[in-house]
Amino acid sequence: MSLPHAILTALLEKPSSGLELTRRFDRSIGYFWSATHQQIYRELGKLEKAGLIRALPAQAPARGQKKEYEVLPAGRAELADWTGRVEDPKPVRSALLLRLRAAAVVGTEGLADELRRHLELHQAQLDDYLGMEKRQFPPERDTEADRLRHLVLRGGIELERFWVAWLTEALEGLEGLGD
Repeated sequence: MSLPHAILTALLEKPSSGLELTRRFDRSIGYFWSATHQQIYRELGKLEKAGLIRALPAQAPARGQKKEYEVLPAGRAELADWTGRVEDPKPVRSALLLRLRAAAVVGTEGLADELRRHLELHQAQLDDYLGMEKRQFPPERDTEADRLRHLVLRGGIELERFWVAWLTEALEGLEGLGD
């Protein structure tokens, strides 16, 4: 996934200013595709220059007023094309997994504490996702868009469940090394 496509998706869901977009990224899209405020603003400029989005006309022009953007037909077409493209999975890059591998040659000093810390973080994220699922996807919300958004959240839930289970197993294995 790329940042331009994440922004096009967010703007198609709701035309927004750069500030509103950054807030929405912090609350939703950012859970699976993070971007800094600077990256979002820079990308908005590129998308506008490419003719994929435009700033909506201001009601009453004022100095320092926020620009609100909407997706143009070319932006919708780009996003539709992108969703159907073939893309191979990307290899996992995890500093934690690399550190575990390094511990095999330099020792495990401090590693258990870091694994416990990661376990707590992943458990907290899992709890957040499960709360979001309960609030945002009651049984009566069953449109196609809701089902697709729910699938994205379910993917996040399953990833967090994986990390909680794997970190629990890793900690048990690490404790067994001292025997």
